[in-house]
Amino acid sequence: MGPVVVLAPDKFKGTLTAVQAAAGIGAAIRRVRPDADVRMLPIADGGEGTVDAAVAAGFARIPARVTGPIGRPVDAAPAVRGRTAVVELAQSSGLALLPAGPAPLTADTTGVGELIARALELGCTRIVLGLGGAASTDGGSGPARALGARLLDAAGAELPPGGAALLRLDRIERDDPAARLTGVEVVIASDVDNPLLGPKGAAAVYGPQKGATPQDVRVLHAALARWAEVVGPEWADVPGAGAAGGAGYGALAFLDASVRPGIGLLLELLGFDELLDGAELVVTGEGSLDRQTLHGKAPAGVAAAARERGVPVAVVCGRVELSRAQLDAAGIVAAYALADLGADSMTRAGELVEDAGELLARDLPADRAEQAHRADPEDAS
Repeated sequence: MGPVVVLAPDKFKGTLTAVQAAAGIGAAIRRVRPDADVRMLPIADGGEGTVDAAVAAGFARIPARVTGPIGRPVDAAPAVRGRTAVVELAQSSGLALLPAGPAPLTADTTGVGELIARALELGCTRIVLGLGGAASTDGGSGPARALGARLLDAAGAELPPGGAALLRLDRIERDDPAARLTGVEVVIASDVDNPLLGPKGAAAVYGPQKGATPQDVRVLHAALARWAEVVGPEWADVPGAGAAGGAGYGALAFLDASVRPGIGLLLELLGFDELLDGAELVVTGEGSLDRQTLHGKAPAGVAAAARERGVPVAVVCGRVELSRAQLDAAGIVAAYALADLGADSMTRAGELVEDAGELLARDLPADRAEQAHRADPEDAS
């Protein structure tokens, strides 16, 4: 019997999805070590690729046509298993859905609310909401609209979508979203601990990443302050309220959500611990293994979970920017960088990830019969 290897990579941003990375590494290991028991579990930490990871773990993709970040329809899907749904903000309201360029003042998250509504229609009683990659800074007002809220100005006119419009918010009229969420648990999967407002808030920290100019940031901060004043300030300082342009705040206030670290929640949801039974190695990965990795990103979460079970961890990545001491402290026994295997690692990622998988496979222990023979040839004969 050969070694049991669990493959749990995240995406290589801009080059490979987590599913593609796992498939490439797995194919290479099987070529070199056909005796290996390769168990694949592509992962995500709540951002882009979260639904794909859930589907790879056995959830069903439920196609849905929803409102995109600037009002045009987009194709998205909750992933559903039993009464649990995984909803990914990036699918319906992500930066990648703005081909004409950023729209920091007007992009919104209505599509996320429509995906949540679809999960409710399917009878789901637990919704895992992955926040990451948002195109908007709308304070999570999109899901509020999608679940029945009307955002009105002083003249009683409904506000247009987007964060900037919240500056003119006078009052909210709504069918209470909580009534639709009776008996439903909403959990935010996010490693962001920013508040809604202030120098570490959604507008100041993340607005520029969404194309906001300094003036735009000032407008958005004032708009979010007005939003919190009308909706309720008690959620504004909760760690994670500033996630995804304040979508965390909207989920806390309107969906009675709780916040959990993204990678820990997803590993639990996808059944990572069960796959570790009998495993001799876990392989994780991402585009860049760097200081940010150590602060809650997926490979660090995988390494921590595997270390609790006493299983060593190797990493396949685009490049390594951590020292040997930092790798040891994170529980990573080996790192295979695509940048060390050939030029143009971005454009050749699919090829090079298999090369890395072959190198890793050659480092795996011999099959158990061979190990026994080496240890005691007479007993093995």
